[in-house]
Amino acid sequence: MDDKNVTSPPPPTSSPICVAALYQFTRFEDREAIRALLLALCERLGIKGTLLIAHEGINGTVAGTQAAIDALLAHIRTLPGCDRIEAKFSAAETMPFHRMKVRLKREIVTMGVDTIDPLTIVGTYVRAEEWNALISDPETIVIDTRNDYEVAAGTFAGAIDPHTRTFRDFPAWFRAERDKLLGEGKAPKVAMFCTGGIRCEKSTAFLKAEGVENVFHLEGGILKYLETVPEEASLWRGECFVFDQRVAVGHGLAPGTHELCHACRRPVSVAGRASPLYEPGVSCPACHDERTEEQRTRYRERYRQECLASERGTTHVGAMRPASDGADNRDDTGGGV
Repeated sequence: MDDKNVTSPPPPTSSPICVAALYQFTRFEDREAIRALLLALCERLGIKGTLLIAHEGINGTVAGTQAAIDALLAHIRTLPGCDRIEAKFSAAETMPFHRMKVRLKREIVTMGVDTIDPLTIVGTYVRAEEWNALISDPETIVIDTRNDYEVAAGTFAGAIDPHTRTFRDFPAWFRAERDKLLGEGKAPKVAMFCTGGIRCEKSTAFLKAEGVENVFHLEGGILKYLETVPEEASLWRGECFVFDQRVAVGHGLAPGTHELCHACRRPVSVAGRASPLYEPGVSCPACHDERTEEQRTRYRERYRQECLASERGTTHVGAMRPASDGADNRDDTGGGV
């Protein structure tokens, strides 16, 4: 659709912090100069979060005052190919990030397939209002392109979970499952979705390059769907994991019930927090057996220091980072995921 990158203005809110998730596939040549300017601007405006810069474009989630975010977006729109950059807005009562990072990356979302270029080939965009009809069609195969820890928090009814640990695993999963998914001699519709749209840009481009013709993806991602489609008409089940301290959101982008495990940075549900394997700041049911007792001892001390710093109204220098930056089992997903 021609207007896929039209940015809607942020909704009126009394919350002091505006959170903006954005991405744009474009061609950047002088990445270092772009990085330096963005970092200096964000620091001057008091913006925190993560921006990823690659030859293929920009991706990230940032937070600050409404005026600061407006100024940052105005600057980004002056960059090559970014005049119509997409941004999704939400509000936060407190700053959801600890620091500002602008990083140079090989890809703005890492798939690891060098021949994929969403600027030249991509699937068909489907608006949030039209998504229910597409995925309710029995001839449509619906695939969640996100990772296992994200799918665990919520997904669309009937969607296939690839059980990938990172987005890098998606190409191998699809190639291994292709015959089972598509069937011999058939050309079904394949509908894919992700948090904010960026992974679907690459996954649909990948499927098209693999010879799959009828490929569709959710324009604006799950976040746009939850913002647009009324809960009573929704086919979404659960909550949507997001890459900041909100952890997860529900319909209307309202804060969810998941919390973050600061040992593995996976979302933990209410039921997970009731498990004897859950210890705040130390472990959760998903990671308890992945860590040694020595590691958990270090985590306990770090968590104790964080709590003391919080009581004093300061930030512990060694605090665990809640947003993904490519470490552990996460992708290099700045936020337009």
